[in-house]
Amino acid sequence: MTDLSTFAELAALDHGLCVVSSLRRDGTIAASVVNAGVLAHPRTGAEVVGFVARGLHKLVHLRADPRATIVARSGWQWAAVEGIVEILGPDDPGAGVDGDGERLLLREVFIAAGGTHEDWDEYDRVMAAERSAAVLLAPGRVYGPPRRD
Repeated sequence: MTDLSTFAELAALDHGLCVVSSLRRDGTIAASVVNAGVLAHPRTGAEVVGFVARGLHKLVHLRADPRATIVARSGWQWAAVEGIVEILGPDDPGAGVDGDGERLLLREVFIAAGGTHEDWDEYDRVMAAERSAAVLLAPGRVYGPPRRD
């Protein structure tokens, strides 16, 4: 099942804070906290989980092995999404997404993760200076405990 609605609800309850896990080259697991949200893929329109990556190590891991798992939680409720990532950024240009498209995609991912900004030009400048990339996780599997509403 790949319905992302529960993941989106839970991520929104904690400002988009999620834990993403990827594989290092030596086969060990790397975990990191990111702000993530659900949005439409810029080319396909399919729902994906997106986050902005600035950390070199995270991007190195995901370029070497694009499999990842991301978990959102609130209280004892949680949802995990496993799948393959696509990286779109200045060092990972994607077919059909140009420089302006990347700039707007970084904004869209930030907003999907619950972010707001008073000066989008400054946001764009910082993202460009840090060579930030949008990471889009296509859901292959979504799971978590049954809801206890």
